[in-house]
Amino acid sequence: MPALRFVLLVPVLAAAAVAAGSARSEPARPLPFFYDLYTFRGPGGSTEVVSSFAVEAGNLETEHAGGAIRYRFSVTLVLADTVLRTVSNTHDTVYVDVGRRFPDEHLLFTHVTVAAPPSRTTRQRMIMIDATSPGIGQLYTETIPIPDYGGSQLMLSDIAFGRPDATIGWKRGDAILGILPTTRFPPAEFDIYYEVYNLPAGNDYRTEIAIERTDSAAPAAEPIRLRFAGESSTQLDGVLPQLRRVDASLSRGSYRLTVTITDLVSGTSVTRSRPFDVLGEERGATAVSAFRRTHSGR
Repeated sequence: MPALRFVLLVPVLAAAAVAAGSARSEPARPLPFFYDLYTFRGPGGSTEVVSSFAVEAGNLETEHAGGAIRYRFSVTLVLADTVLRTVSNTHDTVYVDVGRRFPDEHLLFTHVTVAAPPSRTTRQRMIMIDATSPGIGQLYTETIPIPDYGGSQLMLSDIAFGRPDATIGWKRGDAILGILPTTRFPPAEFDIYYEVYNLPAGNDYRTEIAIERTDSAAPAAEPIRLRFAGESSTQLDGVLPQLRRVDASLSRGSYRLTVTITDLVSGTSVTRSRPFDVLGEERGATAVSAFRRTHSGR
């Protein structure tokens, strides 16, 4: 199954933000943000789509809340397939109160989840609006494939990236991942989460994780490879969750991380890759919980 790569397209200002700004006679402006989408097996043959959002604090307005400074924004994810005539969406609000303003480059990040039917023709819309000052917002849109994780063959989910030692973030079973868009990673350690599907319980298996530099201008270097073996403890639902810590000092640049799982009993292998970018320095980031306002699917 090919890796899914989501890129920011030419942005347009979110229509809802423009309308709200016009009503209040406030100047409208774009709100650049970063995002990624990750997919996993969902209930009843659906696919769970997890979207990570991140915005630099300097792009948000602030308001006073008691003795604190509040950053407040809303995020919306819409998945629509005109062929299957299905729409799944969620609209969530996010805020955090702090004693003083964050540095402009400090990231505020959150996530939302939506269950959607597998499809090759889904149109996604990602919207972020500054809830403090209506009229400030952004929309990105793109056609994406939503993979089908049904069936009985050996499969891998997407590989999700997150900040280490998260206590707030996306929860999947016993795992918590401070999930971040893959363009905003510091050079230090980070966590990855993925799921192996349909690896029989008790089977011995081997995992290889490879990290290779993909910058065209960067000098060629051997990929970093981590290999380890284990015995499958796949659950009754056919899912083997994996939360791994990657401790590698990476310089600024673009990379690709590849996970390969081999069933040592059947000899079957499956591979999944994900590109990611490392920033030159740690800029600070704060995870913020999203509070769902509306959610629907049909």
